[in-house]
Amino acid sequence: MRCKMLITLALMVGIMQMSHAETRQEPLWEYGLGLGATTFQDYPGSNTSRLYPVPIAYVVYNGSFLKADKNGVRGLLLNQDWMELNISANINAPVPKDTARYGMPELRPTLELGPAVDFHLIHGSAERVKLDLHLPVRSAITIADSPQTLGAIFDPRLILTIKDAFGMPGWVADLGSGPMFAQRRYNDYFYSVAPQYATAVRPAYAASGGYSGTQFGVKLTKRFPKFWFGAYLHYDALRGAVFIDSPLVERKYDWSAGCGFAWILGKSTHLVEVPD
Repeated sequence: MRCKMLITLALMVGIMQMSHAETRQEPLWEYGLGLGATTFQDYPGSNTSRLYPVPIAYVVYNGSFLKADKNGVRGLLLNQDWMELNISANINAPVPKDTARYGMPELRPTLELGPAVDFHLIHGSAERVKLDLHLPVRSAITIADSPQTLGAIFDPRLILTIKDAFGMPGWVADLGSGPMFAQRRYNDYFYSVAPQYATAVRPAYAASGGYSGTQFGVKLTKRFPKFWFGAYLHYDALRGAVFIDSPLVERKYDWSAGCGFAWILGKSTHLVEVPD
């Protein structure tokens, strides 16, 4: 479930703002390859964490409709100085059986896809600080064997972006936080225990939909002349979540962290104007 930041590392990343007051010349596209590592719990509330190597594909594309930037690869369906309408996507890793779910069916990987509206509350070419309100709504399905729909997820976030963070030229910090909500079918997939899988220490449980915790995250990135580097730390506070009483919840928090780099291998000779 904790692959949002993994995707952020895997599809990176130029820093772009939607102001047209000042522009600079940049290649239409550039790409690179690299390697990173990420660690996260099997699912929010799990007592088991795993470390994964992550291949990184650095992609920046400054097209008029399709963008590849710090938010991943996206098509701008509506692009204004104060608002964007684009596509939000997320992938959740499979969960093996050697967890609190021992004896239960293995959780298959899931794909989440849907629209996202971003409001630029503070922005502009002269600003070192930018504040966005990110409002994604995604529908989830399993992507192994027979696809199964899992309902919708809504996780609004305020994202504060700081250029030259901590007094370090070229470094960009993203600080984000917000509540998480999911429909009953989604929480049921991860946290319900059917009667046939109940044991003396794992009673039957039926999860409901609603509030699923509050997330906090920080990212730090820098584009060097020949390579890109990024790192992140993410934490979810699960206290008060509608599934907190599930016997599959072993901790009242979820965390993940990772870092990676990519060497810049090529770029376009065609230059385009992008916001400064």
